[in-house]
Amino acid sequence: MPRVVSFTAARVAEVVEEPARPLNEQDVRLRTLFSGISAGTELTAYRGTNPYLSKQWDGERRLFVDGTASREYPLVGWGYEEVGEVVEIGTGVEGVSVGDRIWGTWGHRSETVVTAEYARARVLAPDVDPRVGMFSQIGGIALNVVLDADIHVGETVAVFGLGVPGQLVAQLARLNGARVIAVDGVASRRELALKLGAAEALDPADGGVAEQIRARTGGRGADVCLEVTGNYAALHEAIRSVAYSSRVCAAGFMQGDGVGLRLGEEFHHNRVQVVSTQISGVAPALQHRWDRFRLDSTAISLASSGTLRVTDLISHTFSLEQAPEAFELLHKASQDVLQVVLAGAGVTFRA
Repeated sequence: MPRVVSFTAARVAEVVEEPARPLNEQDVRLRTLFSGISAGTELTAYRGTNPYLSKQWDGERRLFVDGTASREYPLVGWGYEEVGEVVEIGTGVEGVSVGDRIWGTWGHRSETVVTAEYARARVLAPDVDPRVGMFSQIGGIALNVVLDADIHVGETVAVFGLGVPGQLVAQLARLNGARVIAVDGVASRRELALKLGAAEALDPADGGVAEQIRARTGGRGADVCLEVTGNYAALHEAIRSVAYSSRVCAAGFMQGDGVGLRLGEEFHHNRVQVVSTQISGVAPALQHRWDRFRLDSTAISLASSGTLRVTDLISHTFSLEQAPEAFELLHKASQDVLQVVLAGAGVTFRA
């Protein structure tokens, strides 16, 4: 029987059986090779802090309202960083073959069925490390942050938070012509950011991040700050660090009340623009040219060529059956943890 990860309660992950999906003539069956765990959105579901678990999302009015929760445990099949191998094709399928590797989103499950149309658009080149395929959506999310930032050649960009999305954002900002100052409290993450092209890396524990950034920019401040932490104090420091009448892009999934965010200070006095950057949409000025598929496929193209380095971000690999252990490791937020990967049955990997 196929297997899938289920959150049965807060901080309880189990691997359970699910029925095999039938294969129609225009479908293909994928065996999951690797599935990456998001340390942001997924952990809010695992920990029980996601607002969908306590409030109702009104899709028409786009409002969270008090009352019945939108979702409740068990939460089955979360995950959006997958790559799989075609193991079966429907009788009417053309353009996809058994053995093709497909990137996409189908959750932490041992297999899935997708349409041939979906698979044809997401074939990974055979000479590319299959783990690259896991980074389509998280890569698209990072690329969307950089598009929202509207970076120009020669500008200084400060990236707050060097987890997986922050490392990708920092690389993409540099590729877009920026001089990147990376900010994180974990030394190994700062070192990796420098290895991947950041000009400088600052430790917030040293204090005065905003002062240091202004000192490095002739007193002006960063041209744009990118917050990828999900931490209100970091967002506040990003606001302090950006130049007058400039932009902060907030990409982190903030939880609870905004403790540490003081909007009567630099935000108010420096006319700072804070933009929510989230994968459900693209900046209005770009919607006629960019969509979700272009974001994801561009990220895969950059990663496949090595222009965007993604496998450097993998720190731990577990089997699918070890998912409970993997989620608890991420929950504890050990400093050596970055991208945690679940490998499919029979897939060779190094732990």
